[in-house]
Amino acid sequence: MALTERELERYNRQIKLPNFGVEAQKKLKAAKILVAGVGGLGTAAALYLTAAGVGKLVLVDKETIELSNLNRQILYTTEDLGKPKAKVAADRLRSLNPEISIEAIIVEISEENAPDIIKGCNVVIDGQDNYRTRYALNDACITHRIPFVHASVHAYEGRLMTILPGKGPCYRCIVPVPPPEAGGFPILGTVPGTISTLQATEAIKIVLGIGKLYVGRMLIYEALEMMFYEIKVERNPECPSCRLL
Repeated sequence: MALTERELERYNRQIKLPNFGVEAQKKLKAAKILVAGVGGLGTAAALYLTAAGVGKLVLVDKETIELSNLNRQILYTTEDLGKPKAKVAADRLRSLNPEISIEAIIVEISEENAPDIIKGCNVVIDGQDNYRTRYALNDACITHRIPFVHASVHAYEGRLMTILPGKGPCYRCIVPVPPPEAGGFPILGTVPGTISTLQATEAIKIVLGIGKLYVGRMLIYEALEMMFYEIKVERNPECPSCRLL
């Protein structure tokens, strides 16, 4: 898949990177990444994946934009209130990078439709805020052997883990039973921005096959202490999701 002169100029600074070059940029152009939820996590991840030149980006979200979203969901403005998140995000990202394909899907992700939604993707980005949808994505990614870059945020804390089916623990290994859902939880707007850019970085590394991924480890970011630390996480031999392999 050749790069145009405009693409060579647009991506010039990352093409210059060691272990990157034109061939890596071609891999990104050929990739398809799904962002499952374009809220606090998904908007920033989608923004950086668009800027990096991922060839096809799929944005899935059923919700419309609310005023309380705007402290952290950086693709939206006050004029967008009441509009579908996926459509507004797609339009805004196209204006940033018209060289790539961006698809907006306005639907709620479920156990029934998750396998079809993620079909053909190279990576799935977790931009969700509820356990039920994360389980559905986790299981679909395991079944289809698609990497799933998980993240979650609450208050001043963010967490990140990459799930490679068959090569480490999955989401259900670390959260075997869903805790009580807490709608409208408190969140510092910069926290999802920090974690979601790391999600985008993991996705790029997966597509290019470079670097060390966050598999079998969970990264925890504490904003008040300005600290990053990690904990080791292991696969649960009794995990019903991992048994789908």
